[in-house]
Amino acid sequence: MPSVLEIDRVGVQVGDKRVVQEVSMTVKQGEIHALMGPNGSGKSSLSYAIMGHPKYKVVTGDVRLDGTSLLSMTPTERARTGLFLALQYPVEVSGITLFNFLRTSYSAVRQGGREDVKTLTPIIPFRKMLQQKLDLLGLDQAFISRYLNEGLSGGEKKRSEILQLAIIEPKVAILDEIDSGLDIDAVKVVAETLNRLIGPHLGLLLITHYQRILQFVEPHFVHVMAGGRIVAEGGPELAKKLEAKGYGWLAETPGSPSQ
Repeated sequence: MPSVLEIDRVGVQVGDKRVVQEVSMTVKQGEIHALMGPNGSGKSSLSYAIMGHPKYKVVTGDVRLDGTSLLSMTPTERARTGLFLALQYPVEVSGITLFNFLRTSYSAVRQGGREDVKTLTPIIPFRKMLQQKLDLLGLDQAFISRYLNEGLSGGEKKRSEILQLAIIEPKVAILDEIDSGLDIDAVKVVAETLNRLIGPHLGLLLITHYQRILQFVEPHFVHVMAGGRIVAEGGPELAKKLEAKGYGWLAETPGSPSQ
């Protein structure tokens, strides 16, 4: 049976402000879901809460992976169960190569080790596996010798996130605006890289403000957030409607914040 991420009536609070209002969604392995909405609608807040960011508190509902609640787990424990989050703004870390970061992450998540050199996956089998992923994604060996995200273009940073996804091999991945800040050519490259990973063993929740990446990574389901709520759901045609009409028409949708 495919793994299933259940977002069940989740409400999220940051400080004393409620930013997500009882959102529900089910993402299965092999499915691609797009979560769209205007800026400030709660999309990123939802993703951080699902992954366990301490600033984003789940105050109602539950998040389950394969029937097990994730809410009492740390972010590392959630990652070990099969959940992954690619960040909208990847952090630059000087002095840590992407190779060392990937090896440490793989050891901590897939092998259950700690961030301790004695528990790292042996370097030879890891290099062999990593090379296979680089070949799959069309990335050069020199890419992993650079410091983590330092000096990388926006598109390169997003491809670095996708390489991490390829290494970790989660059951369900959340990509928070993987197309943010990219021109159309970079979006095409990132989408092409992502499409090489999409398949029956990966469930994908693709958070995006624009429809353009969905021209290259076609979703099975589209959900639209506004005011912290899901206000519209449908298939790929819904994303095209948003592209044509913008988000203004959502105010006329039953259940929208203005209703």
